Amino acid sequence: MYRHEINASSSANMAQGESNLPPPEPNLDKTFQLDGYLRTYEHEIRRRYKCFYELLNKIEENEGSVEKFTRGYQVFGIHRQRDNSINAVEWAPGAAGMYLRGDFNNWQFEEKFAFKKGDFGRWHLTIPANEDGSCPIKHQTKLKLGIRLHNGEIVDRICPWAKMVARPATVPIFEQIYWDPPDHETYKFRNVHPRPQKGLKIYECHVGIASWEGKVATYKQFTQNVIPRIVDLGYNAIQLMAIMEHAYYASFGYQVTSFFAASSRYGSPEELKELVDTAHDHGIVVLLDIVHSHASKNTVDGLNQFDGTNSCYFHDGPRGFHDLWDSRLFNYTEWEVLRFLLSNLRWWIEEYRFDGFRFDGVTSMLYHSHGMGHGFSGHYDEYFGLNTDTESLVYLMLSNHFLHSLYPEFMITVAEEVSGMPLLCRPLEEGGAGFDYRLAMAIPDVWIKVLKHTSDEDWNLDNIIHTLTNRRYAEKCIAYAESHDQALVGDKTIAFWLMDKEMYTHMSVYSGPNIIIDRGIALHKMIRLITIGLGGEAYLNFIGNEFGHPEWLDFPRIGNNESFHYCRRQFNLADDKVLKYQYLNNFDRAMIHLETKYKWLSHPQNYVSLKHQDDKVIVFERADTLVFIFNFHPHKSYTDYKVGVQVPGTYEIVLDSDAEEFCGHKRLDHNVKYHTFPEPWCNRANHIFVYIPSRTAIVMAKVA
Repeated sequence: MYRHEINASSSANMAQGESNLPPPEPNLDKTFQLDGYLRTYEHEIRRRYKCFYELLNKIEENEGSVEKFTRGYQVFGIHRQRDNSINAVEWAPGAAGMYLRGDFNNWQFEEKFAFKKGDFGRWHLTIPANEDGSCPIKHQTKLKLGIRLHNGEIVDRICPWAKMVARPATVPIFEQIYWDPPDHETYKFRNVHPRPQKGLKIYECHVGIASWEGKVATYKQFTQNVIPRIVDLGYNAIQLMAIMEHAYYASFGYQVTSFFAASSRYGSPEELKELVDTAHDHGIVVLLDIVHSHASKNTVDGLNQFDGTNSCYFHDGPRGFHDLWDSRLFNYTEWEVLRFLLSNLRWWIEEYRFDGFRFDGVTSMLYHSHGMGHGFSGHYDEYFGLNTDTESLVYLMLSNHFLHSLYPEFMITVAEEVSGMPLLCRPLEEGGAGFDYRLAMAIPDVWIKVLKHTSDEDWNLDNIIHTLTNRRYAEKCIAYAESHDQALVGDKTIAFWLMDKEMYTHMSVYSGPNIIIDRGIALHKMIRLITIGLGGEAYLNFIGNEFGHPEWLDFPRIGNNESFHYCRRQFNLADDKVLKYQYLNNFDRAMIHLETKYKWLSHPQNYVSLKHQDDKVIVFERADTLVFIFNFHPHKSYTDYKVGVQVPGTYEIVLDSDAEEFCGHKRLDHNVKYHTFPEPWCNRANHIFVYIPSRTAIVMAKVA
């Protein structure tokens, strides 16, 4: 039995009347134990929880259960019934009329295909089966809704619940493709949802760019070519970007036009299902980058002005527009908007078997200012004042509640959140928002600042360590040195900051020594290792950056003459044994597999025993038996360097960034055993002596 079928059974019990309501009041005892400063804001924490509880209770009372409420995709949209008739339901409160037209009726506006207006802004249409019993709308039929405005004009729209939309080759506007494949063409899942693993190691990726060729790659190509790479590297999670359909490819998937449609530019819905199922076959969790913070302003092929008004799914007036993103903002107080968005989350789980979500733009949702022009100082008044958008926060709380209640065995939710909102990643019952992780977005910023503005000798180790460790206790963070944000045109990847134009001339193993490349490769490895070692409870890497992908990422657009030259991932560089990219790839693989073996990400304690500014040496311990040692000095190596160690015993090197397979200088002897001495050093009970070459990082493990 598939795990989602077990969940469906428990969901059925909920639908029969089992209450899924949490306690009416949060238990804040543990909240205040973790952070006593929050007592000052107890009233506000309880108020927010009360808003969440009252909304959830209202859903239970009016819809029977949140389980029923989140099945909107089974009612709304265009559906074939068992007798092969068609039933269509749409929500368009501002419309004066509505028609369905398409290939099936030669695109005519006919009264027999006109919707009838019902209650609560709903419109209904039933089309009987053909005389021979067949369905009047065939699989892959092109469809559009005609919305009649109050001035008599009829405008084209796409069904908000469309399962598939596609763009004709000669027209820049998407249209709905009725997706109802016969059973033999429907992908059959073979694997259950993997149980989420502690020590999440996420491979953030974009299907379209996942090829060395200048083209839009496909789901099939990703399944066949990229998933084996991810397995080889040792990542246990994939985060898929730009899956929800977006008319503008260069938006990176963040200007969504069709929320229930998997992007057709990469292939069919069945091929996406195969991709997810193949990842599950390897025990890999698959997260979807979900965009519920805003929507595209497109009208003909988006949600904007769906019923002819500026409201419908969005706030009317200034509150309904995001000036920086040039997009529309959802009205989270509207009943049918809540149904639409919550059902959207469930759709991607039930239809495609995603295991969780990375919620995009959470900071923008949390504040009326959308976080723009606001440099958060960390003072709690910034989080518990009038700038916080309670309605958006309650929507996020409601999402986390229903997702973790219906899918407790596998659900993972991640918040892209930069302000540091307290309790965002604590359970709802403790007054939190219920996320499992937040992205540690300050970490890539500090690396870029260091590389861009500071010479090696002037690196401020205190500031680096503070950024890597400055996170809320008991709220899990995903650490990363760089993500897709740093890869986009206008910015530079870490590899490009380090090596720039030298990457074009000196990355061959035959090109001879080059101090820029030598420095770049050394620091690229060290930056990644200290980030995964110290920066959080999970780790993320953007596709290709594991091997120091050169250049930036730029999607085809008018400004670059629709070029695909920078819209690809050149995996061929990592596979070429004549190029040095292979060594960075080797190191990333070794680093990820080492974490899998020792599981330090899931270990709550780490201790930084040394950050010597002049020596440029950092030492810390994690997972009790691991010692991480970094020498960032550009030219000084240290013999018999005294390092504090808490646990006595014998240690050996288990990872060495200076090793030959990582393009190092082979300065360390891996056969040496390091024995502790029972004399305190750097606030540790014992110490060892090590040789630590310049620009080298080593990890030592206790073996006896």
